[in-house]
Amino acid sequence: MASKGDLTKARLAESMLELIQTSGYSGTGLNAVIEHAEAPRGSIYFHFPEGKEGLGVAAVELAAQRFEALIVEAAADAGGPAEAVRHAIEALTTIVAESDFRLGCPVSVVTLEMGAESERLRQACATAFESWISPTAAFLEASGVAPDEAHSLATVVVSTIEGAVIVSRALRSTQPLESAADVVAELIDQRCQTPGGTR
Repeated sequence: MASKGDLTKARLAESMLELIQTSGYSGTGLNAVIEHAEAPRGSIYFHFPEGKEGLGVAAVELAAQRFEALIVEAAADAGGPAEAVRHAIEALTTIVAESDFRLGCPVSVVTLEMGAESERLRQACATAFESWISPTAAFLEASGVAPDEAHSLATVVVSTIEGAVIVSRALRSTQPLESAADVVAELIDQRCQTPGGTR
């Protein structure tokens, strides 16, 4: 069973994650996190001695874990990689639409805002993206795509989804995500139908 301290730490990371999604990293202050998490005032520096940067890393790691779980779940439930990617994009589309286009990917938000300012945050974001690329590549490889091609294709898939989320929020429309699902699924089908995963 988690201790009271562990629960407070998790609540702080969860609050940071939610606030990054709605207000951005720069727009999220520590006082707002404390209030959102309903945590004791001194708890942030107790659990995150590095302050906001350490809390930001924890939020990015939490986001990474959740989307990785979504990818793994989609892969387990789908009949093939193209269908799995469709399922994952549909889940993201629902999240974005139901939030009235206020929620996006916190990892891309932190990358854009802090990638050039904090090496620690940049590395956390890089690790997060790779944690999504790797299981996607493994699924593609298991479907017959050559290893190098699988990682390259998985990188394109994740990058396309990230871009589609941003454009969907800007346009306040799910069309970019829906189009991304169609194009990515078609690309995956082409690669999987080609011997060795190459043209």
